[in-house]
Amino acid sequence: MPIFRVCRQAPAVGGSLFAVYVQPARPAAPWALLQAIEDARAAGEPISAASETLVVELYRTEGRSLVRLARLFVDDRDAAEDIVQEAFLRLARHAGRIEARDRAPAYLRSIVLNLARDHNRRGLVSLRHQSTRGREVDVVDDAADQLVVSEEHRRVLAAVRGLPTRQRDCIALRYFEEYSIADIAATLGLSANSVKTHLQRGLGSLDRVLGEP
Repeated sequence: MPIFRVCRQAPAVGGSLFAVYVQPARPAAPWALLQAIEDARAAGEPISAASETLVVELYRTEGRSLVRLARLFVDDRDAAEDIVQEAFLRLARHAGRIEARDRAPAYLRSIVLNLARDHNRRGLVSLRHQSTRGREVDVVDDAADQLVVSEEHRRVLAAVRGLPTRQRDCIALRYFEEYSIADIAATLGLSANSVKTHLQRGLGSLDRVLGEP
């Protein structure tokens, strides 16, 4: 059963630098997550029914934005969805260790960012093309796979990806995903002042890079 089905549309420019829209495939139970929880319990992880419910709720409320976030950092659309699936599976396996429910979304975002970095550093490619058996993430095969449609948008995205890690993450979370300073700080484990500093430096670098002819 697919967890996500991605619907690509032309990027919206009003209010944010870029947008990719993701819609739920259908209201099916996330079987892979539930199985991961059961396997973790069998291995001795103390996961309560409340923690299981939290993981399912997070999948339904945060999944779309996490796919969109991952897609900012990887060119392979399947890899972005795989990254999000792995983030949820990691959360599910250790759901009993969630101490604060309100911090769980930030924890998921941090996993996605770390996995995206690993993906790019290692030059990984999604394994979806080798086998789709047992996958929880699905995409429409004939869907357009354009992140951006204009040369200017491509330049902006490339410039953001070229920033130092912290600046890139702060810029992406603030101006692409429109998270608050507090949410960004919680996601990256930084102080609010540090987030502001990274944003200021990142914007300065983007101004210089994008201002070049």
